[in-house]
Amino acid sequence: MAAVIAALSHFMKTAERKNINLRTMQTIYEAAGGHDGLLRLASAWHTRVLEDEVVSHAFSHGYHPQHTERLAAYWAEALGGPTTYSEQYGNETSVVRTHSGNGLHVEMDQRAIACFDQALEDVGLARNERLRQVLHDYFAWATTTTMSQYHQSAGDVPDGLDIPKWSWDGLVSRE
Repeated sequence: MAAVIAALSHFMKTAERKNINLRTMQTIYEAAGGHDGLLRLASAWHTRVLEDEVVSHAFSHGYHPQHTERLAAYWAEALGGPTTYSEQYGNETSVVRTHSGNGLHVEMDQRAIACFDQALEDVGLARNERLRQVLHDYFAWATTTTMSQYHQSAGDVPDGLDIPKWSWDGLVSRE
């Protein structure tokens, strides 16, 4: 019990030192406008990638009719929102398998990130520099690590992966 009290005390002092009001602290999900904000972002990003001559190739064989809604739900869960994606659509394993087995595609990844950055502008989320940066960092990390990790074969993706969580400070440790 003493360890819990010490940890809580340390957390409160750190929050106070960083001038964080714990009663009003928003998740990234909330700061991005919640479900509606992320749906607008997913729609803007999807529009941009379909117009990009390199990134659009990833969608050339078709995609789920609710791709935008599912993408928004995935981002919501990763960014501190509801667990709708995991409850209704699948887990991280299914997402990573969809993006795996396509070989290395560094240029496509970089262009997808550029489309995301422009989508942030399109929907007005780039006006808040801190929010813009944390969303950029999340998307760049997810694109170049988890979604690119199994480029040789989707069969290499392990079962039971959970959607990684991202906070204002970056990737939340998976303990």
